[in-house]
Amino acid sequence: MGFPSKQQIEKALKRLEKVEGTLMLPEHPTPLQKFRWDICQNFLKYKRVHECSQKELAETLGVDEAKVSKILHHRIEEFSTDRLITLYEKLDPNVKLKVG
Repeated sequence: MGFPSKQQIEKALKRLEKVEGTLMLPEHPTPLQKFRWDICQNFLKYKRVHECSQKELAETLGVDEAKVSKILHHRIEEFSTDRLITLYEKLDPNVKLKVG
């Protein structure tokens, strides 16, 4: 296996321009931003611990896979905090969340 050609690299870079990765917390997050980030982290932990696919997690939550992808990548602008909590409670009904 050799190195990719310049054309292959350019093609790959072009495709990557449209990819949205995981959002990170801002440099100085508010308590609410940190809280919402932590909720998303809980979804990721659940997925890893239970070794389930994104599709399986979507089925468990009763939402489409695209919404689960947004949560797992911290792209949660369209989700209220209450909605995130409600969804996570489906995975862990005894969850205790703390802001701060």
